[in-house]
Amino acid sequence: MADGDGAPDGVWPVVVRYPHGPVEEVVEADAIDAARQAQSLMVRGPLFGVAVQDADVPARWRLVTPVTSATPQDARDSLNSLLWFRARDDTQDRDERRGLLAAVARLETERIDELTALGRRYRVVRAEEYAGAGPDGIETPRPTDPEPAVPDWSRSSKDPEVDEGLVLDPAEPVTPTQAAERFAMRSLAYSGDRYPQDVLRESARAVADYPEVLLLPTTYRVLKGRGDRWTIDGSLHTTAHGARQSLEFGLTWFEPRQKGLIDFDADRETDARTLVAAGTDPAADRLAEFVRAADLLRTENANEVEVNGTARRICRMRRLVRWGTDGPEGPRPSDTSLHPPEQIHPRLDEDGVIHHSSDA
Repeated sequence: MADGDGAPDGVWPVVVRYPHGPVEEVVEADAIDAARQAQSLMVRGPLFGVAVQDADVPARWRLVTPVTSATPQDARDSLNSLLWFRARDDTQDRDERRGLLAAVARLETERIDELTALGRRYRVVRAEEYAGAGPDGIETPRPTDPEPAVPDWSRSSKDPEVDEGLVLDPAEPVTPTQAAERFAMRSLAYSGDRYPQDVLRESARAVADYPEVLLLPTTYRVLKGRGDRWTIDGSLHTTAHGARQSLEFGLTWFEPRQKGLIDFDADRETDARTLVAAGTDPAADRLAEFVRAADLLRTENANEVEVNGTARRICRMRRLVRWGTDGPEGPRPSDTSLHPPEQIHPRLDEDGVIHHSSDA
């Protein structure tokens, strides 16, 4: 076996788990239908998170931050914060705190994608985000995707955290359609003139160095588009309802403020609905279009609405992590970051005392 008790050639045998019971059978049939309708694959690009290697089963890695960061440095910063708060809150031992703070100090000054702290091996993990597209465009939520029995539209309700507690294990059994997708995606590599040569080389090299792929849980995004051009409008969500709820808030609260239809200094409870209902605001007619679109999300579980000629679509997003003999792929040299490593938190000493910059 290679380092990390992985498969010698980096390719794991895929263990298939067949559906048990009518619910799983319907979900599998829905996935087969979606695969038949898919005409193309739309690759959005990389996302990053942080995983820690399992101490007892080295082939397994557990995500400690979600694979949702746009750049490698964002993921490093998340690890920085994770270790800093652990040093502050989770230990009273000076030696342990010293070890955690040594790792934090490195993350403040170095672009490192793997480090060991207190005997635990942490790695920045790279995933590819993509979506299927068919006759109607980018895939929307499937009929069998989980939906709440009674949708909660209150501003205080929150979606479950993306990737919370997720363990990456290449030996974990998968459904037949998941197995087919893993086999199909092993050869995924960038191609075309729009990619720089170094990006193309590294993508091809990754297929050889990390020949296996693991599928992460499905997530959902709001995309905004006119014609065939789509752009991301918001973050990833674990449920389609969470994405609709985010879009509904954007349509009734944030976007009207962004467009100057509602004053940013207005009371937080003021939104497009309250102003349209009152009927006295000069912008009420323009706000009514936002409200009509938001109402479709609430009353029909709509996956696409249009406001002022711009469509907003709830899209079903997929992510995969490439896997090799030593575990998950990390960032590639061509993956860019928008800022350098830096100090994020106040200085914490080995006794747990926080020193702010204004301290003498």
